[in-house]
Amino acid sequence: MALETSGNTVPKAWPAVATAPRDGDIDGPDAAMANAALATQVTKKLYRRIVWYCFFLFVINYLDRVNIGFAALQMNAEIGLSAKAYGMGAGIFFLGYILFEVPSNLILHKVGPRIWIARIMVTWGIVCCAMAALQGPNSFYLLRFLLGLAEAGFAPGILLYLTNWFPKKERGKAVAGFMLATVLSSVFGAPLSGWIMSAAHGWMGWSGWRWMFLIEGIPAVIFGVVTFFYLADRPETARWLSAAERNWLTRTLARDVDASAAHNTHSFGAALGDTRVWVLTAIYAFNGMAIYGVVLWLPQIVRSVGGLTTMQTGIVSAIPFIFGALGLIFIARSSDRTGERRWHTALAGLSGGIFLALSAIAPTPLLGLVALCFCAIGLWATLGVFWTLPAQFLTGAAAAGGLAFINGVAQLGGFTGPYLVGWIRESTGSFTAPLLTLSLGPCIAFLLCMTLKGVRDR
Repeated sequence: MALETSGNTVPKAWPAVATAPRDGDIDGPDAAMANAALATQVTKKLYRRIVWYCFFLFVINYLDRVNIGFAALQMNAEIGLSAKAYGMGAGIFFLGYILFEVPSNLILHKVGPRIWIARIMVTWGIVCCAMAALQGPNSFYLLRFLLGLAEAGFAPGILLYLTNWFPKKERGKAVAGFMLATVLSSVFGAPLSGWIMSAAHGWMGWSGWRWMFLIEGIPAVIFGVVTFFYLADRPETARWLSAAERNWLTRTLARDVDASAAHNTHSFGAALGDTRVWVLTAIYAFNGMAIYGVVLWLPQIVRSVGGLTTMQTGIVSAIPFIFGALGLIFIARSSDRTGERRWHTALAGLSGGIFLALSAIAPTPLLGLVALCFCAIGLWATLGVFWTLPAQFLTGAAAAGGLAFINGVAQLGGFTGPYLVGWIRESTGSFTAPLLTLSLGPCIAFLLCMTLKGVRDR
């Protein structure tokens, strides 16, 4: 049976937003100026208290998800993984993720983000630490699958959380701030993983990649506990907001719901029957195929150039993600400024796909790296803007289940991308054909995005 709720109603354990009056938030001739000052004050608090904390959590999450790319530099030979077997294990994470994604987010919608996000973090941290004990392909497949189960619901849960705190006109930048973790985790994580693997190799008889899994898994457990005490489920329960700030924020959020209530989808069952949900899922899957195909193989692509140590490979692998961070920030700001979402998402992905193809056929490694940098600008720019699209028509249980459904089912792209690279690489002996294959994904996503009706968040 589909969970149903109105746009202004949520389960009792998660208090509802108060209905907004139609007149101004503050009476008197200076109401507009006072509200503008209050809006700026509240927004700054939301970024300090919520966005940057969630960003930090996502850095930990994403690093634990993709650090096998660096482990593979030592791990594959040690436990007997072929290129195809590694690609399978890298991708099988997403099958576990898909299975539990929607149930996880619906549970979060019932019990609240604070409890459920804390649970997710603790369990994924434990599984990541257990990766240090890998013995062969079967244990690799099993623990990657369990890691996907444990992490399921984290990203869409945070995205849902942000929609319940940020007014529509601020959501692009808020989501981009959160999604920035997907690139900066690699900017800092790539050299860090390379350093741990080099510095800890042989300590207490363990290989460096085993220490990397253990050391990078512990923060998730620690901050899972911190999250339980730190997060507030909704503005009404946030002690760090003053009464005036809470009043302004709840009224503003309620007005957003009222303004779009006529064309919103409120139940999860209705969301699954909405063609837009399926189109968005396909868009995210095709972009994800390219993103994860690159991320989980990039250290080996860089190492294939030859002559680089593990530490140097980590440093070079971080360079494209710096450019990805810039693209994510500036495209999201442009989208928020104009209120336009569809074209920003579509063109960013298309440019990413084109430059990915150019990186595959570049005549020199340096030109290939430059093309990958421009590819990263486009591909990661889609992440900040894309998640404003479903928020334009999904609310309540539809948002909880719909966001999880889109993010979960789209992880088929996350499974397909790494597996295709491993399979084609093993057959051809180079990365040219795999990268050209991956570049088709964002191009298809562009065409799908063009079928959506454009709506401005204004």
